[in-house]
Amino acid sequence: MARLGVCAMLVVGLLVAGVQAQPAVEGWTPELMLKVRRIASVRPSPDGRRVAYTVAEAEMTEDRSEFVSQIWVANSDGSDATQMTFATKSSTNPMWSPDGKFLAFTSDRSGKTNLFRLRVAGGEAEQLSDVKSGVGAFAWSPDGQQIAFVMNDPPTDADEKAAKLKDDSRWMDRDYKMDRLYLISVAKDKEGKRVSRLLTPGNFTIGAAARPGGGSFDWSPDGKSIVFSHRKSPFADDWTTSDVSIVDVATGKIAPLAKTGGSEFAPLFSPNGKSVAMVVSDDPPTWAGNYTMQIVPVGGGAVKSLPGTPDRQPTLIGWSSDGTRLFFTETHGTLNRLSAINIESGKIEELYSGSDFVRAFELNSKGSTFGFVREAPQRAPEACVSSSDKFAPTQVSQANPHLPTAPLGKVEVLKWKSFDGQEIEGLLTYPVNYQAGTRVSLLLQIHGGPTGVFVQSFAGNAGNYPNAAFAARGFALLQPNPRGSTGYGQKFRFANYQDWGGGDFRDLMAGVDHVIEKGIADPERLGVMGWSYGGYMTSWTITQTNRFKAASVGAAVTNLVSFTGTADIPGFLRDYLGGEPWEDVSLYRARSPVFQAKGVTTKTLVQHGEADVRVPVTQGYEFYNALKQQGAPVEMLVLPRQPHGPTEPRMILKIMQTNLDWFEKHLGRSQVVEASDGK
Repeated sequence: MARLGVCAMLVVGLLVAGVQAQPAVEGWTPELMLKVRRIASVRPSPDGRRVAYTVAEAEMTEDRSEFVSQIWVANSDGSDATQMTFATKSSTNPMWSPDGKFLAFTSDRSGKTNLFRLRVAGGEAEQLSDVKSGVGAFAWSPDGQQIAFVMNDPPTDADEKAAKLKDDSRWMDRDYKMDRLYLISVAKDKEGKRVSRLLTPGNFTIGAAARPGGGSFDWSPDGKSIVFSHRKSPFADDWTTSDVSIVDVATGKIAPLAKTGGSEFAPLFSPNGKSVAMVVSDDPPTWAGNYTMQIVPVGGGAVKSLPGTPDRQPTLIGWSSDGTRLFFTETHGTLNRLSAINIESGKIEELYSGSDFVRAFELNSKGSTFGFVREAPQRAPEACVSSSDKFAPTQVSQANPHLPTAPLGKVEVLKWKSFDGQEIEGLLTYPVNYQAGTRVSLLLQIHGGPTGVFVQSFAGNAGNYPNAAFAARGFALLQPNPRGSTGYGQKFRFANYQDWGGGDFRDLMAGVDHVIEKGIADPERLGVMGWSYGGYMTSWTITQTNRFKAASVGAAVTNLVSFTGTADIPGFLRDYLGGEPWEDVSLYRARSPVFQAKGVTTKTLVQHGEADVRVPVTQGYEFYNALKQQGAPVEMLVLPRQPHGPTEPRMILKIMQTNLDWFEKHLGRSQVVEASDGK
C-alpha cells in the first residue's frame, strides 16, 4: 500500500482541527467508549530515532463488525506521525528490518494472514508469503535476509476433500494442528519465488500458550540458530509441558536447552549469543503461577537462577546492550513497574514506578530504546518511547485527541481490612460531579482469573462493563483486588487455593462495607457484576447474600463439576481445588453456585458467548435454569460467535449497553450529570 506522506499529514492535521472543534457532551456512553482507539506493538527502530505502532478502531457497518488496525510511524520526539497502511483489512505487528529501511508486518488483506514488507521511505507493500493457514509471530534474521515465522499446520488434501463434501465431523484429540517454525527468504529465488522452509517438523507445537512474558522464539546474534519454546500439543491445558530448544538454521538439527518438570518459556539470546534468558515456573507448574528468570549457557554448564522478583510474575522484555542486565515488568498493586535485574549480583533496580499505568513494553534490537503504551484513569492510551539508560517517557502518537470532551469520575486507590486483618486494595470510582456526603448506588465489579488484577488504566476503555458510562449515570464503582489477585506477592496470589468463595468473598464484602461506612454507598442500592472468575464470584455472591438488588453474571463458572468435564482446561480446578471431582466431589459441590442457588432473590442478568470454549455456554445455561425453575427474576443474553473474551465491536457494545440498562432499571440513577467542561 502506498505511503501518502504529505497527504497523510494533511489528513492528520484536519483530524486534529476537527477534534479541537468538538463540543462537550453530556457524558460517557457505551458508544463513545467504543471510539477509544487501541494502541499496540510500539516498536522503536534499531537506531531509536523512529517508532512504529498500530492504532485500531472499531468498524461497524451493515456487514462488518471488527477492530481494524493500521500501522503508523513517528519520530521518537513525537513529530511527523504518519499513517503507513490504509487497507480495509488490518495491518498488525510491525517489525523493523535490521537496517531500519523496511517494516515487515502481517495482514489478512489477501484472505489469509500473510507477511508483507513496506519500505519506510515510501512505496507499495509487497506480499512476502502465500500460505494456506496463517502467519503468527515472526522475526527478521540479524542480517535482514530471512524472516522466521510461526504458522499452524495447513489443511491437508484430506481436509480439503472433507470440506468440499461438507464433512465437518472431527475426532477429539486426534489429527490436531501444530504451530511450527518456518523460514522464508526476503529476496526471490531464480524462479522469482519465495519458498518457505519448515524448521520444526517434530511432534510438538511452538509457544508456551497463555503464560506471562516474552515471545516464543529468538534469533541468535550471528543468525545461525533460533531458540524457541514448545509444548506437546496446542491444547491450552498443556502449557505446563513447555520446554526450550535450539534449532540450527542451516541443518535443521534441534537440541534441547531446558527440559525439566517446570514450564520454561520466553527465551532470549544474550547479546554475545553465549547464553539464553528465560522464564521458568515452579516444578510442578501451578495455574496461579510462581516464576523466576534463569540464564542458561548455550554451550552447557551451570544454570543460573536469578533472585525472585517481588510478585514472582515477571514479564521478560530483553537484555541491556552490554548483556549485564535483564529488563522486565511486573504488576505492583494497581500499577506496573519497569525494572532491571543485574545478572551477576541479582540486584533489582526500579526504572519506573510512577503513577501512570505503563504496559506492552518492547525493546529495540540495539537495547537502547523502549516502546510502550501509557495511560491513566483520566488519560486515554497513547504510544510512548524512552531511552533504556534513563527512563523519561515521550509521547509519539496522537491517536485519541478525537474524543469529545466528556467528564470522567474520579478514581482513587482504596484500602481496607478484611475479616482476618489482611489488607485489601482496590479502586473506587466516584460518580461524575459527586457531592461529598451523598449516598449513591454502588456497583461491585469483580475481576477474572482469579489471578487478574484491577489496574489504573483509562476509565473510558471499552470492555464488557461500561465503567465511564456508569460514572456518568451516577453510579459509584468498586473494583477490589481480593486474595488470589496478581500484584501483591506469591503468598497472596495462592491464598484462595481450595477456598474459592471463602476468603475472597469476605474480602469483597468487607470492601462494600467500607464504602458504605465512608458514607458513599447506599446499602439499599447495591449491584454486583463480573466476567469469567468474576462471573463465578458474582453468581456465588448472590447465593450467599440478598444484599445486592441486581447482578450481571458474565461467562461464569457456575458448576465446578461440569466445568471440569467440558472446558478446554480440565486441569485448572484440579490444581486450585486439590483433586478431581471423581476423587472427592464434596468441595466441588460445596463451592458451586448452581448447588447453592436455592432461594436467590437478586435480579440477575446472565451473559455468555456461544463460542466460549474456556467456560462453555452451558455454564450460563445451568445457572439461568437453576434460577428460572425457582421463579427467580433472571434473564439470559447469548452472544453468537463470541469466545470467552468477546471480539466483535457490535457484540461488545451490546454487552455494555445491556449492563448499563440492567443496573439503571433495577437500581435507578443516583443523580443527574449535567454538561461539564471536563475539568
